[in-house]
Amino acid sequence: MVLERAGEPLVPKDLPEPVPGPGEVLLEVLACGICRTDLHVVDGELTRPRLPLVPGHQVVGRIRAWGPGVAGLSVGDRVGVPWLGWTCGTCPACLRGRENLCPAARFTGYDRDGGFAERCVADTRYCFPIPAGYPDRQAAPLLCAGLIGYRALSMAGDATRLGLYGFGAAAHIVIQLARHQGRRVFAFTRRGDLPAQRFARALGAEWAGPSEDAPPEPLDAALLFAPVGALVPLALQAIVPGGTVVCAGIHMSDIPSFPYASLWGERRIVSVANLTRRDGEEFLALAPKVPVRTEVTVFPLAAANDALAALRDGRLVGAGVLEP
Repeated sequence: MVLERAGEPLVPKDLPEPVPGPGEVLLEVLACGICRTDLHVVDGELTRPRLPLVPGHQVVGRIRAWGPGVAGLSVGDRVGVPWLGWTCGTCPACLRGRENLCPAARFTGYDRDGGFAERCVADTRYCFPIPAGYPDRQAAPLLCAGLIGYRALSMAGDATRLGLYGFGAAAHIVIQLARHQGRRVFAFTRRGDLPAQRFARALGAEWAGPSEDAPPEPLDAALLFAPVGALVPLALQAIVPGGTVVCAGIHMSDIPSFPYASLWGERRIVSVANLTRRDGEEFLALAPKVPVRTEVTVFPLAAANDALAALRDGRLVGAGVLEP
């Protein structure tokens, strides 16, 4: 399924089978999660995708072939491919283990063709073994919703009372991690989204309500998964002095002005940028121990536009996944 022009539906295409280059593997795609970042790419809110483009960056696939310089892998190995698809390995950020900030980074389903297809190629440095207990469709959301959620949660430090703004794919994984760590969770959704609020409470949220409402008690940290800048001042008002607001999306609408008093008291606003290989290794080792369970709605590959529309309209509970 190919994006030819931003703002237009994806188009089914028969493309030549991709050929893996040095350090790359050819994957048979088994499942690919859909993500709000895919919406930002398709809708033109992220403005520099390589076009035409095959989107999709939560890829679960089996290795079918490899290019020069690849060792230690076998045909049939099952791996996952995340958003961060390639880095230079030589810049100061890469050398400090912060390859998520590499200025030359290339991203799956944005600079490189992704997983809305039957085949794709991936850099072996950014292929993670999938834990054995996860079926393909349940594993796909771990590759972005899980990884970005894990990184966002780490930025909350030792916060005990945690607010999750936007209860979608990432939040439904993060709440499981947070509860496993003994944290208390408060979930914020669109006003009137009773299914999401019920889902949050079923997963262990003490309270669930509209994003505009104050929580029943102050929060130590807030994680924002909804790409709505207006939520930042609301979250600042909900956290205690010394608390942190973590903006976990790659794109967000403009943050409106707010009084300095809302920030004062050593409150912080931080953003999450991509992921590191260490994030992938740590999270995929932790997920089976929790154990993290993903709630998915499966669509055939040809229905990618329907899946994106369901995500855009807030009709998915948990995560959406495409299967070729």
